[in-house]
Parts: sequence; structure tokens; C-alpha cells
Amino acid sequence: MNEVVKFLNDNPVQYLATVGRDGKAKCRPFMFCFEKDGKLWFCTNNTKDVYQDMQANPNVEVSVASAEYAWIRLHGEVVFEDNKEVKQLCMNNPIVKGQYETADNPIFVVFYLKNAEAVIADFSGQPPKTYRV
Repeated sequence: MNEVVKFLNDNPVQYLATVGRDGKAKCRPFMFCFEKDGKLWFCTNNTKDVYQDMQANPNVEVSVASAEYAWIRLHGEVVFEDNKEVKQLCMNNPIVKGQYETADNPIFVVFYLKNAEAVIADFSGQPPKTYRV
């Protein structure tokens, strides 16, 4: 898991893919928050289309490439949890703090990926590394 967290932290703007409510693929810039208690946490706004899409179909995939031509694909099932501690920790990110101001903002929601699996690969010719998170 450390390799997955490091890769996400080192490449802070990832892309989150969902199945839209229209049945079409949707891909959006997103940010990983942190790992806590073995869970990979993210946050969003419950008025956005992405929230509605994840409610309708919680299967998502996150992907990002590094400047060194390595990439990660991380998929799992979204679990929304009203976790006050996680919300408060998210406020340490100035971008999140700027958007939501406080952890108790009613539109601010956090989620983690259940049954997550990550694959880190590159163009070295070495086999990809798979991680269960």
C-alpha cells in the first residue's frame, strides 16, 4: 500500500472515471486525500454530477501518470461515510479548505474505495506490480 499512496501523493492530480447515469464513461480531474486505517480516502461535493454518478454506480477507476512515464490504475467500489475525523483531516489541504471552509459543510462528503486494487506500470519492460488495498 505504501507504493500506491506514494504514487498518488507524488502525482496529486489524478483522473477519476465513472459510469455516468447516461451509461457513458465520464472522466474528471480529482485529488487523493490520504490513507487512513488501510483505506484510501477522497472527497467531493454532494451537489456534483460525479456524486450522483457514484451513487448510481459505485465502481470507479482512478488513473494518473508520472513525469517518469509510470502510471497507476486504481479501481474499487466507492463507499461514502460520514466520518467527522476524515473530514477534519481533509481540511489540512488548502484546496479542500478553500472550497468547503469547514468539515461540517453539508455539501462536503468523503469516500473510500472498498476492495481496491492498484496496478503500477511503466515502459521499462518489467511486469506491472499489483497491489490489493
